[in-house]
Formats: sequence, C-alpha cells, structure tokens
Amino acid sequence: MAKSKWVSFFLCLFLGYMGIHKFYEERILLGILYLCTGGLFGVGVIIDLIVLIFKPNPYYP
Repeated sequence: MAKSKWVSFFLCLFLGYMGIHKFYEERILLGILYLCTGGLFGVGVIIDLIVLIFKPNPYYP
C-alpha cells in the first residue's frame, strides 16, 4: 500500500525517537528497535528525515 512521504516525514520529525514513522510504514521490528533505542540514539531519526525528503510521493516502503 502506498504511503504519503509527508505523513511519514512529520511523524519522524515529531515522534521519530519512538519509531512511530516506522510503524506507519509497517516496519514493525524497526519500530520496536527505534522505540527501545530512542531512534537509534537520534542518529537514525536524522538519517530517516534526510532519506524521506528524497523519496517520491507516494512511495512504497
């Protein structure tokens, strides 16, 4: 199912440390990892924000 890059971007921006954007993308295991590590100690959130900017809208995770 296609996902909106902007929904995922803003979820990552505001709730990325909890991995909510990964749950939105239906990547449950990564969501749990982000939840347990605080967004991979913040580094994963920053990388995800950059990657999301360059994805087409809509995209397929």
